[in-house]
Amino acid sequence: MATFFIDTTTGQVATGRQLVEAGIARPDDVPPRPWHRVHGTGDASTMWYAVLRKSERGVFIGTLALRHTSNQASLLQRGWQEVPVEEIGPPPRAEDDPPAQAM
Repeated sequence: MATFFIDTTTGQVATGRQLVEAGIARPDDVPPRPWHRVHGTGDASTMWYAVLRKSERGVFIGTLALRHTSNQASLLQRGWQEVPVEEIGPPPRAEDDPPAQAM
């Protein structure tokens, strides 16, 4: 179970734990901007919830929806995009980026 965050500039989605492991966030704090918590329960599982994103006025926003429900279908009809589970994770590190350090 996880708390999800979205990079408001790129639409990349990751769990809080993934951001800590990548050295982007501290375990005792929320991730820095441009990461923003995805609206929804704090103990979601991608088995039951779909992670959705949408670009609004040049900023990505995110939400969670129970899978296979009318709410998820409605969001998809209104232009939300489901984030594939295999794409959920921190952004890839560039070759010239220093390695993440434990916090």
